[in-house]
Amino acid sequence: MKLILVLLPALFPLCQATKSELIPPVILVPGDGGSQIEARLDKPSIIHYLCTRKTDAWFDLWLNIELLVPLVIDCWVDNMRLVYNNVTRRTSNAPGVDTRIPGFGNTSTVEWLDPSMNRYTGYFKDMANTMVATLGYERGLTLRGAPFDFRRAPNEQEEYFVRLKWLVEDTYHRCNNQRVVLALHSMGGPMTWYFLNKQTQAWKDQYIEAVVGFAGAWGGSIKAVKVYAAGDNLGIYLLNALKVRAEQRSAASLAFLLPSRDLWGPEDVLIQTPTKNYTVNNFKDLFESLKLPDAYNMYLDTRDLLKGAPPPGVPIYCLYGVGIPTVEKLTYAAGKFPDSPNLLYGEGDGTVNLKSAQVCQGWSGKQKQPVHTKVFNKMEHMEILRTPETIQYFVEILKNITEKKIKLQEKRMQKRQEERGNRDVSKVRTVNEVNIEVEKEKGHGRIEDGREVEPVNIGNSIMRGDTIQIPPRDSLSARRERKRKRWYNNMRFGRGGRRRGLGNEQRSNNIIGIWRSIQEEKRKEKKIVVQVL
Repeated sequence: MKLILVLLPALFPLCQATKSELIPPVILVPGDGGSQIEARLDKPSIIHYLCTRKTDAWFDLWLNIELLVPLVIDCWVDNMRLVYNNVTRRTSNAPGVDTRIPGFGNTSTVEWLDPSMNRYTGYFKDMANTMVATLGYERGLTLRGAPFDFRRAPNEQEEYFVRLKWLVEDTYHRCNNQRVVLALHSMGGPMTWYFLNKQTQAWKDQYIEAVVGFAGAWGGSIKAVKVYAAGDNLGIYLLNALKVRAEQRSAASLAFLLPSRDLWGPEDVLIQTPTKNYTVNNFKDLFESLKLPDAYNMYLDTRDLLKGAPPPGVPIYCLYGVGIPTVEKLTYAAGKFPDSPNLLYGEGDGTVNLKSAQVCQGWSGKQKQPVHTKVFNKMEHMEILRTPETIQYFVEILKNITEKKIKLQEKRMQKRQEERGNRDVSKVRTVNEVNIEVEKEKGHGRIEDGREVEPVNIGNSIMRGDTIQIPPRDSLSARRERKRKRWYNNMRFGRGGRRRGLGNEQRSNNIIGIWRSIQEEKRKEKKIVVQVL
């Protein structure tokens, strides 16, 4: 980890090369399924002959459309699944499978889910392209990505959160101390919320400009219940949801995305069967019916991670879609549980239920920082990252932030100029440790404090309007001080002290008196304030 953090700065240039130094840098935080995953195999066994047991190099595990075809998909499920340890309360890869998340700090692995850049697997690409074209953003510089292993919940993301904090600080420092905008999607919402609640308010005030949430699953989703019961085809119509259900059930992040008890109560039936109903209050019974004890343990590990959590404490832009039928309840006929539910729909974006998407809206008035809400009608969960309307709205947010910075800078400049006009400012010849060229006035310089002073011009070493203090040049009191120092040295070491026959005590008293006189003269010395023009 330490080696990675040391080497990464060398991979990214400084923001001084950007087209605009005032646009806020942006970090993209993806959602569930929004990061690429690479794998390397050395498995003790395989489930059938089509599967690969050992690979020498890393290969694309997610997303790789070629691995989702019939028969081969069984190999993919076995490589992608996690194994839960109910003693350590943590997950691990399947035996013989090593994984990594590529592209941290860059955007390529969150712009495209499939490295082959299949046009159907674009994610943040349209948004990134627009930001680069219209605002002058530069990938890997003012626009960066923070992919993570989306199979795991926040309680297993300690290393990721360390890297995310480093990425925020590194981007801030490289971009002329410009605070960072976190742009997130779906599960990236509660992940970022959890992360920010682990930081101090001082840190957030210094480094975070705002959080822009696109379709954040802040309070979970009933779709997670449906995935546990019957699986999900990942939006691929030819894919059988039951084929990938085992892999999906193994992910701790799915338990984390179950409906929050802060939003759904015992009166909200999530699954209805002829013999029993299931709500947020009896998930234990549900997992027992599904024969998923590990899934229930993962739920226990994650259900309270954000329960009663305070608002993030940063400016929030809460963007979400409505008008798309979203799973609200699963009903079953006799003998159909759990594979074949009848789905009832409610309000939402097709994935996140309305009450979950509105959690960020509810932070208004509960934190000092502003909360802005924008609702997009007929906006689907994934399309919110691709539609020109939502992308343009995001661009306007970034423009407004930039304009506010410009106005603030102008006010500071005006204030400095006013302060300069209200002060009696002396101009000096040189300034210690600052490269200042001397430009003499016509004729003689002014005489101040017994010495001639001259105006100065500065380069880029100091900002205009700044003030500095320097010791006075060769003033009359300075010459007196040097004379007294010579006398002091003469009294201590020279012949005069001995010739007068002074004793040690008397000589010491004289020396102390001289030293006090020198210090008193120093205190009277006038300080010169230099106003930078």
